[in-house]
Amino acid sequence: MSSIRAARPADVPVILQLIHDLALYEREPDAVKNTVASLQDALFGKKPTIYAHVAEAGGQVQGFALWFLNYSTWEGVNGIYLEDLYVRPEARGAGHGKALLANLARIAAERGYARVEWSVLDWNEPSIRFYEQLGARPQSGWSTFRLTGGALAEVAAL
Repeated sequence: MSSIRAARPADVPVILQLIHDLALYEREPDAVKNTVASLQDALFGKKPTIYAHVAEAGGQVQGFALWFLNYSTWEGVNGIYLEDLYVRPEARGAGHGKALLANLARIAAERGYARVEWSVLDWNEPSIRFYEQLGARPQSGWSTFRLTGGALAEVAAL
């Protein structure tokens, strides 16, 4: 049985390890530049910018959901953007991912938020099936754009 709770400062190293594990799963093993200090500050510093919940079983963190608030200009209320959801491979199928998503849905409903949304890689069929079984649907007609690296610097200089 999965127990979901808000992340605590002591969880930061294990969450960072799970972020590295997620990057490996997503075929980007060298992409993570995050550090314990940076993650600690973003989650628990003077002005936290992100939130995290962990799924625990047997006294061990089995997965996590890291999220932040977004805002719907049309709805006029916040929403939750789920940046990462990850469950250890050996713990999958035990309900941890479902419990983490249900927790975020409860937070959104209790606070009057309009939605919970996230991105998933096109090739990640197991996750897509999992999300669709929960009733989530892909947003057709929308493409994700990102400014990063040199392009970000160039636009910032305009």
